[in-house]
Amino acid sequence: MSSSHLKYLSAYPAHVLSQVERLIADGHLADHLLRRYPGAHDVRTDKALYGYVQDLKDDYLRNAEPVAKVAYDSKIGIVQHALGLHTAISRVQGGRLKAKHEIRIGTVFRDAPPAFLRMIAVHELAHLKEKDHDKAFYKLCCWMEPDYHQIEFDVRLYLTQLDLDGRRLWG
Repeated sequence: MSSSHLKYLSAYPAHVLSQVERLIADGHLADHLLRRYPGAHDVRTDKALYGYVQDLKDDYLRNAEPVAKVAYDSKIGIVQHALGLHTAISRVQGGRLKAKHEIRIGTVFRDAPPAFLRMIAVHELAHLKEKDHDKAFYKLCCWMEPDYHQIEFDVRLYLTQLDLDGRRLWG
């Protein structure tokens, strides 16, 4: 199997990659994902997505700076090779520098399991407090979503499956 099929999993150890290669060779990757995550979430619109992310922020990051906009973005994944984006646009307001935070989530996750959407939203919200992908960042992600690392791995499996046959599993 070509390692280009496993580009989303390149940081994982060889024994994990061999298990994934076996799932792919046996044609069971999609079945594996569907067993773990049987259905899609119902957060379909940008307005619903904003409310969803705002509820997470209120539960875990009440004192963080506000998020001005949350939206699905069809360009994410194609251009930035990302799942979501957190941007802070700085503007001068009354002699002060003010940051306006926006979160964008790839439209591929509009029809995905609830756990996938939550993991991506948690990741982008964590950037309100921690800018870098360091130990403190991942500790914050795991506080908001205890299964963060497993879900991130499964999202990477799903992206691998999408690359292999282009078939969306949910929605």
